[in-house]
Amino acid sequence: METIHLQYPLHSNQPVPPVALAIGYFDGVHRGHQAVIRQARRMAQERGIQTAVMTFHPHPREVLGRVKMSRYLTPLPEKLEQFAQLGVDRTYVMRFDRDFAGLSRESFVEEVLIPLRVQAVAVGFNFRFGHRAQGCAQDLGVLAKNRFLAQVVMPVGVEGVTVSSTHLRHALGNGEIELARRILGRPYTVKGTVVHGDKRGRTIGFPTANVQPAEPYLIPKNGVYVVQVRRNGRIETGVMNIGTRPTFDDPVPRHTLEVHLFDVNEDLYGQTLEVAFLHFLREEKRFDSVDALVKQIQEDVAQARNWLTTHGWIGQQMG
Repeated sequence: METIHLQYPLHSNQPVPPVALAIGYFDGVHRGHQAVIRQARRMAQERGIQTAVMTFHPHPREVLGRVKMSRYLTPLPEKLEQFAQLGVDRTYVMRFDRDFAGLSRESFVEEVLIPLRVQAVAVGFNFRFGHRAQGCAQDLGVLAKNRFLAQVVMPVGVEGVTVSSTHLRHALGNGEIELARRILGRPYTVKGTVVHGDKRGRTIGFPTANVQPAEPYLIPKNGVYVVQVRRNGRIETGVMNIGTRPTFDDPVPRHTLEVHLFDVNEDLYGQTLEVAFLHFLREEKRFDSVDALVKQIQEDVAQARNWLTTHGWIGQQMG
């Protein structure tokens, strides 16, 4: 997949291929987003042209000062990986700044879509564009003036919940990991590097890898999770604790992501881990003693192994 970074006004004199374009911010690249991209791909195949996506960076709400979006479901590098897996040929990453935000509906079509040789457009039902979000999804078809086809993709539902980034954020914030997986169509993942911690895990018989996220991911609710981890091309399983480890009374509590991999006894420092959250085991809590904590971790590990076996995740590839 080719990735092209754009900024308004467009200045490139390089020739561009005709495309069928899916437009949206696509944070999460969940099942609703996937439906939009697949619609663009169908239209591309019908016309014998490339499938393209236009996404925006940074988030429009950050630039407009409405909401501070400091944590992402899919930071840009991961979002691009998801696009490639969906068969996208080209991704246009449009810089979202005040100049771009000030474009009228008509200017967005005439000065962005037409120069990019867009022959078909797919957007979600709640897509908005133009200055102060004055344009709605249906306006694209009118403004196209028969120069491109515009298709609006209706909402996708799962178990009575409309698939959306908002619902996904709520699910992760509540520890509803299975619901998050159904919304995404794959497990929620966080990628990071193993850094040095205080090495307390190894002193109690459960060595852990302290994972520092590579990007500003939205981190799920504090607690203990069953996880699957990809590292160096291998798939392994384990448990992850997210939180401040209240049992140890750290003078300055730190929020950490610590994973204990089953049946792994090696130095992991500096390695990149991709952690997929599969199941929420329990809340993080303070124990009266280290012995009580160790006993609970033993129970966590037993429950996690049983869950993985019962639900068929042993040997199963990450989504």
